[in-house]
Amino acid sequence: MEHIRLGNTTITTPQNAFGVLPIQRVSFDQARSLLRQAVEGGMTFFDTARSYSDSEEKMGYALHDLRDRIFIATKTQATTPEGFWADLETSLTNLRTDYVDLYQLHNVDKVYAPGDGTGLYECLLEAKAQGKIRHIGVTAHKIAVAEEAVESGLYETLQFPFNYLSGPREEALVKRCAEKGMGFIAMKGLAGGLLGGRSRAIMAHMLQYPNVVPIWGIQRQEELDEWLSYLDHTPFMTPELQEQIDLDRAQLQGDFCRSCGYCMPCPQGIAINQAARMGLLLRRMPSDGWLTPKWQAEMEKITTCTECRACAAKCPYELDIPALLRANLDDYRKVLSGERIVS
Repeated sequence: MEHIRLGNTTITTPQNAFGVLPIQRVSFDQARSLLRQAVEGGMTFFDTARSYSDSEEKMGYALHDLRDRIFIATKTQATTPEGFWADLETSLTNLRTDYVDLYQLHNVDKVYAPGDGTGLYECLLEAKAQGKIRHIGVTAHKIAVAEEAVESGLYETLQFPFNYLSGPREEALVKRCAEKGMGFIAMKGLAGGLLGGRSRAIMAHMLQYPNVVPIWGIQRQEELDEWLSYLDHTPFMTPELQEQIDLDRAQLQGDFCRSCGYCMPCPQGIAINQAARMGLLLRRMPSDGWLTPKWQAEMEKITTCTECRACAAKCPYELDIPALLRANLDDYRKVLSGERIVS
């Protein structure tokens, strides 16, 4: 696998990077084992965030003595200078380093700019002048915000959901980043897990974009082994893989829940991030784990939905979540009754 330069930054890495969010779900020693194996296997870019509970601490524990071999990206959700500096100092302490290679404003709902009254962009410039951050990036889930960030010319990288279910507007976003010399970091490469078991097709698709660095959420040994194997045995597009992609697109493109969780929590306690895509999970994965008494009770909570639409207001994909919940409950009840659901 070739190494690429992330936009006009000094970061050069394989198109195969480690998303460290899931590491918060394993022990420190398990995290250390996975992260160090990733470095030894050839991964160099590691993406985490201040909001990912102890993910940064585990990275620091695992990789502090390999600092010269890796690039560290982290993020802040701060919206004030005070919050910015507190987050940055906490991240540096957790990561056991005196600088981060890429510091990103996390899941922004607007593009922060010099002179906008928040002082946030000025903090980025000051942190860069102090040598505490090397490059400035932004992450978003709303495409209009992402497009504005690219056109602003203020950021060196954009992190945005991208996979082979993405539509023409997302494709254009990737192309525009390339034209502007802006690095593109692809999150949600597996579409919130709906493309599980499709890693060869996903990787082959990503490699068609020479300015894209995908980050894979990894928490299990078999996941790491799978992604590392592609560094030496790189999959490229074939008619068979393209046929698989075309089938998935026919079944999944459109309004579906990516399980990002930004709609949560629900006032009624509905597990929206799973319930709103339950029909797709039942179609594409072994169903036994989703048909337990626990999940039956969870799905029936949908009947308590008050249509307050707080979830829809927070959804970065502007989905009609109450309608999705009702449709998925219908599918779920059909499966429980022994009826087969089709796409």
